[in-house]
Amino acid sequence: MLLERIYDEDLAQASYFIGCQATGEAIVIDGRRDVQEYFDLASRHGMRITAVAETHIHADYLSGSREIAAATGAPLYVSGEGGTDWQYGFEANRLHHGDVISLGNIRIEARHTPGHTPEHLIFLVTDGAFSNDPGYMISGDFIFAGDLGRPDLLDEAAGGQDTRFEGAKQIFKSLKNEFLTLPDHVLVLPGHGAGSACGKALGALPATTVGYERYNAWWSQHLERDDEQGFTDEMLDAQPDAHAYFGRIKRENRDGPRVLGNLQPLTELSTDQARQAIEEGRAIFVDTRPHTEVHQGTVVGALNIPADGKPASFGAWAYDPERENRPMIVLAEDAEDAEWQRAHLMRVGIDAVSSFVTSIKGLPQTKPATISPAELENFDPALLLDVRNKSEHAEDHIRGSKQLSAGRVLWNLEELPETGPIVTYCQSGRRNSVAASALRREGYDVRELEGSFAGWSEYAQNR
Repeated sequence: MLLERIYDEDLAQASYFIGCQATGEAIVIDGRRDVQEYFDLASRHGMRITAVAETHIHADYLSGSREIAAATGAPLYVSGEGGTDWQYGFEANRLHHGDVISLGNIRIEARHTPGHTPEHLIFLVTDGAFSNDPGYMISGDFIFAGDLGRPDLLDEAAGGQDTRFEGAKQIFKSLKNEFLTLPDHVLVLPGHGAGSACGKALGALPATTVGYERYNAWWSQHLERDDEQGFTDEMLDAQPDAHAYFGRIKRENRDGPRVLGNLQPLTELSTDQARQAIEEGRAIFVDTRPHTEVHQGTVVGALNIPADGKPASFGAWAYDPERENRPMIVLAEDAEDAEWQRAHLMRVGIDAVSSFVTSIKGLPQTKPATISPAELENFDPALLLDVRNKSEHAEDHIRGSKQLSAGRVLWNLEELPETGPIVTYCQSGRRNSVAASALRREGYDVRELEGSFAGWSEYAQNR
């Protein structure tokens, strides 16, 4: 058996390529939308993709399963569990608890593990050439290394009302009736790693085991005592802010992401072509440089989506394709870099990248407004906005600031003053620059705090 983990550092997301070397058949589970890597894997190992599967309706990235199935002709398998409200809206094979996908010597059994979402499945993988019992679990967002999939996302990002409590109870039951019935040696391969907002304390390890989690995870003590209420309370406490774009992604994944097919190469624009498109409002410019460089001067109306950080995540904070459909011009080193950036943005359903330039020289420019910590002391903004997570704000913040995380700002404009200057800050300035660029495009007078909270803290200590 061949098992490959394909990991996206940007979104802290893992997909899996599993193949039978005897028959050359392979399956992709929870594939992302830029799909060439899966085809390259199949070619390198002399295999063909004969099945595609999903663990659940994802919220943090746009699924590539339909894309892979369309390109290969492989059947697509999705959950048929969870009730009528949680059925996929496109044609696919429905899997129920106990159903099996067979690939040569490999047996992949679906198990219903609701809680993170009502329809969630895990897959138990048996290498029939070696054993008659499962040795691996593709756990999706049910269980991670050191943590569990959060049950509150339906409330936080998908319009649910108090579904978190039932979700936590379902996870407790899934742990008891499914996870803890398995042998300790079963290798657990989760859908996310550290940095994902799908849990609150995800470990950085790429895998764990049933036994390691059974004896060491925070939740194990509650299972030992059969303490469902204590489990629920700890499970729901201090979950991180859910990004607002999760709601859009979940709807698109439920209804069926658009199949892109063969993409045309991005066009490199001349300075005159780019300037004309920007000045006529026919395109959005994406400045991909770090915020420290952007603050020295950027293109008028540009979004700052730094390529040196998390371009997919940052892009989904700053751009909402449900509100905006103009093509995007990205700043890139060359064509290869531009394609890399397009691929990352596609992972969160931003399909608007159409062209690139390699310099901002000759384009209409502006210098984003900033304010120093010393100036802020004697300044009276309409709002002092902390775009860090609520846990960061609770730990320490600038007095008088309002917290609204950068991943939620664009979707909560009604909470901002209609007139007057807004001063924004994060911890170091990177997230702040992303959020500030999005707010400026909405017409707000935004001034970024130089050095952000770290700079303010240093100033306050030394004054």
